[in-house]
Amino acid sequence: MLNNITMFGNIIKRGFELRNRVSQSLTLSFSEHQDKTLRKLLIKASETQFGNHYRFKKILSEKDIYTSFSSSIPIHNYDSMHNEWWKRALENEENVTWNGKIKYFALSSGTSGSPSKHIPITDEMLRSNKKAGTRMFFSLTQYDVPSTLYTKGMMMLGGSTDLQDKGGYFVGDLSGINARNNPFWLRRMYKPGVKIAAINNWNDRIKEIIKQAPDWDIGFIMGIPAWNQLMIERIVEHYKVDSIHDIWPNLQVYVHGGVSFEPYRKNFEGLMSKPMIYLDTYLASEGFLAFQARPDTNAMALIPNNGIFFEFIPFNNNYFDENGQLININTQALNINQVELNKDYALVISTNAGAWRYLIGDTIRFTNIEKAELIITGRTKHFLSICGEHLSVDNMETALQNTAKEFGLSIPEYTVLGVKDEQFFAHKWYIACNDFNINKNIFINELDQQLKNLNDDYKTEREGNVLRNIQLKILPSKAFVDWFEQRNKLGGQSKFPRVLKGKLALEWEQFTSQL
Repeated sequence: MLNNITMFGNIIKRGFELRNRVSQSLTLSFSEHQDKTLRKLLIKASETQFGNHYRFKKILSEKDIYTSFSSSIPIHNYDSMHNEWWKRALENEENVTWNGKIKYFALSSGTSGSPSKHIPITDEMLRSNKKAGTRMFFSLTQYDVPSTLYTKGMMMLGGSTDLQDKGGYFVGDLSGINARNNPFWLRRMYKPGVKIAAINNWNDRIKEIIKQAPDWDIGFIMGIPAWNQLMIERIVEHYKVDSIHDIWPNLQVYVHGGVSFEPYRKNFEGLMSKPMIYLDTYLASEGFLAFQARPDTNAMALIPNNGIFFEFIPFNNNYFDENGQLININTQALNINQVELNKDYALVISTNAGAWRYLIGDTIRFTNIEKAELIITGRTKHFLSICGEHLSVDNMETALQNTAKEFGLSIPEYTVLGVKDEQFFAHKWYIACNDFNINKNIFINELDQQLKNLNDDYKTEREGNVLRNIQLKILPSKAFVDWFEQRNKLGGQSKFPRVLKGKLALEWEQFTSQL
């Protein structure tokens, strides 16, 4: 039996190695793949309501398709796509922004407390997600892993697969939709299995996973760090073991995404007793955009030929207001040939699920343009600039993790509020930390200095005494989990917003005042 398993693992690994070599030997450049992708998207959707309205056939007849495409169609955000187009598909209309009838809508988790968005998921998008997931596993052949790893279970901790039937289509978490449509080669390895994955209540689902955990031979875990960490902590606590490797000795790979892994790394690795391979992914409700394709970088490579066309808008005051809203929907975006290294861009996508010139809400920064590798730096609305300090999530996370390292702390969760302080301004930091004995003043001074080193605008506002006060409140990690639970957003793809504004900020302050 063991020899058969080893043989099966060798076959899979060799297949992955061959496919990986083939994909790396493709002669087309990223931009050439993108040109073909845009043409295919326009042809496929030319008879839709959206395609007729924006005259896709005319665009296709032009010599420079991209220039015609970008000048003919305004930039859309979720509200404009939904209100003008997607709501028709939710009313069971066909051929709205993509061919046919939409079978699935992903309920985008967005930020804690925000209303869910309905993102269309087409059959073509499901195939693209499968294809991208398979490509990601091809990349594992570049790591030193045994062939038997490819026969181990894959724990995918996502949303419930028990989707809501809306009479003509289903709605649910993207991870639940994808799990119901796993590629054939993955189905025998998929954990926690269809029955447990269909449990709607997250705590009840975790209880079943804990009960079954010793019976599974897990080699991979996948999902958002906060929820995987909580799952592993509960398994370790329940069985009174030193690490998760006492339960899953063959666990070697963690595929994460949704948020930066760095704030969770220290706690996460404290739950392990063996080295792990960490792979970052960029899988949004709107599509599988990128993944970490090689071991010698933490950046992710955009996928050029998988049904998504990419554009980029410089993320600065010329294009976005202080609330992260695009100033002009007719802004001329950039293509891959026009971007520069180490500058922040808001990402715009057109997809085979019927999103067109869609401002996804993420900001990115290229680390290698030739390989189209990037890091996610934040959200267009999750940056802080109440007086011109222009702090990105990347600035905040880097400064906070550097400060935490100085203090020997682990800070997996945090959020920041910008508030008025008499006629001036202040930042209020809330951090998850179970060490309540740290000197707050010293911590704030170090954090403040880190931010000044990273961001000249922040330094100017601090030294000019406009941003007068930096405040800190330390909370137990459980407080952030309780906030999710209060909003019925435990698990799945829920992510805590790094900047809170408006109504959410008021609700958070009221919530934490009772702790």
